[in-house]
Amino acid sequence: MTLLEVTGFVFGIAGIWLTIKEHWACFPVGLVNVIVSLFLFAEQRLYSDVIQQGVYIILLSYGWYQWKNRKVELRPIISFTNSSMKLVLVTAFIIVAAGMGYFFDQYTNADVPYLDSTATGLSFLAQYLIAKKKIENWMIWMVVNLMYTGIYIYKELYLYVILFVIYFVLAVIGFSKWKNEMMLQKTFIADEK
Repeated sequence: MTLLEVTGFVFGIAGIWLTIKEHWACFPVGLVNVIVSLFLFAEQRLYSDVIQQGVYIILLSYGWYQWKNRKVELRPIISFTNSSMKLVLVTAFIIVAAGMGYFFDQYTNADVPYLDSTATGLSFLAQYLIAKKKIENWMIWMVVNLMYTGIYIYKELYLYVILFVIYFVLAVIGFSKWKNEMMLQKTFIADEK
């Protein structure tokens, strides 16, 4: 266990907990986790994860803006993703996952390039959906967390195995909380009419 693993672990759990609570501070806390994880994954030759952390810096900054720096009436509310957006996101995921997997398999010494790239592509999708406050993000995180648990067992990053098991549990809790909150929002909106 390294200092990077411990720091990533602590800030990772704090970031997810704040996301469940719909608190804007999930984004700066998440940025600390992402920067630490970027260095850890580079050491482990998990290159898709390194790129993932770089993209997370952009997505977390975007989410921070969406949740914190906009007028209240312009901030996103919890909702479902519409069908056309799902099609766009699934298409983007397939292109990203297949492209990264192929590149890292052919041109680097990456470990588990296709599995890592698939988990990374799904993670991009889920993180974008958090910024938009789309409830499906939690279901995608459940799948991603199971995938990464397997990858980190293989890489012997046991603290990150524990972290991603905790992430899985937090994703279940997050889905339940956001679903209840979404129902309250609908009731509030209906009462306003």
